Amino acid sequence: MNVVELEVIHFPKPAYYVTAVVLLLLIFFPIVIVVKQELKTYLAPPEPATAAATSAAIVTITVNEKTRASSNNVAPESTDHRHQATAAAAANDDADSSPSCFQDVFRPPARGQDYTILQALFSVDMLVLFVATICGIGGTLTAVDNMGQIGQSLGYPQRSITTFVSLVSIWNYAGRVVAGFASEYVLARYKVPRPLALTVVLLLACVGHALIAFGVNNGLYAASVILGFCFGAQWPLLFAIISEVFGLKYYSTLYNFGAVASPVGSYILNVRIAGRMYDREALRQGGQRGKDLTCIGVRCFRESFLIITGVTLLGALVSLLLAWRTRNFYRGDLYGRFREVGMVGATAGGANDRKVHEAEASTSGGASDSDTKDTSSSETVNGSKV
Repeated sequence: MNVVELEVIHFPKPAYYVTAVVLLLLIFFPIVIVVKQELKTYLAPPEPATAAATSAAIVTITVNEKTRASSNNVAPESTDHRHQATAAAAANDDADSSPSCFQDVFRPPARGQDYTILQALFSVDMLVLFVATICGIGGTLTAVDNMGQIGQSLGYPQRSITTFVSLVSIWNYAGRVVAGFASEYVLARYKVPRPLALTVVLLLACVGHALIAFGVNNGLYAASVILGFCFGAQWPLLFAIISEVFGLKYYSTLYNFGAVASPVGSYILNVRIAGRMYDREALRQGGQRGKDLTCIGVRCFRESFLIITGVTLLGALVSLLLAWRTRNFYRGDLYGRFREVGMVGATAGGANDRKVHEAEASTSGGASDSDTKDTSSSETVNGSKV
């Protein structure tokens, strides 16, 4: 609708109201799902007490008489010594089980296991991924930030420049959705490493950078779509690779470390390269230093985006190296350990249920045995006529 409103001359005012209402309906439509689920939960009948809660009560009140008798006969001194020895052994176990954070920095676990923060930061896989992300996100972010100046230097009207910015925003979102879905599909179906999807995205970004560098006629429309898509597509791939290769235990910290590639790449490619070359060409065209510089022509961004194209191609090659390093990992059962944890939990739940039934049976059986013994002893007493 942003593109339509910009391109259609004298867009009617009632149409603005209609599109605004449709937009608000789309924004608030997910609340229908929430209300529906809340009503379903509210109207559902209460669930019966589970066996697990009953087992907890039974285990709590069940006492072994032999254990109680033997514990009452133990001398207090020996009990104190025993507690002290147990505490010392526990302290030693804690000391042994908590190694220094620097001890295993260069001995990381297998891919997919939980890395520590330092193990992940000093690993070759993280270094390769970080370099590829700097090259890819840095280049696309440079194009996104300078889209207005690029359109102005290439002679596009202001209405078209505004359209370019809208296209970048729209396709940025589309790239995030498509990259996550498509990479998951090819991974599950064909065992394609997820870093290979990052390689494809970076190669596609090279096409968009080349369109800007050579100033292709009306090529900025396609460039804004391609670069907006590629900029959005890199983020879900980056975070998915981090979670899969380095585990989830410290994912929140590693997530933010991966995001550092954005300002680093933007500073190198946007500020130090594109910005300086733009100012130099503007000064060559007669601009005055210390004032707002305006550059007109293809040469304003040609050299800088040729460099960015080369850097992005380097990032694609680096991500291809990561895909080769992790090919065996992605060919395996990527989510197998999560299913194993679920199966263990289900098995443990079944074992607890069996213990509950055994405890109930033994409790009822013990009561009947004691009743029988009491009855037989009373009969004996009556028989002896004491």
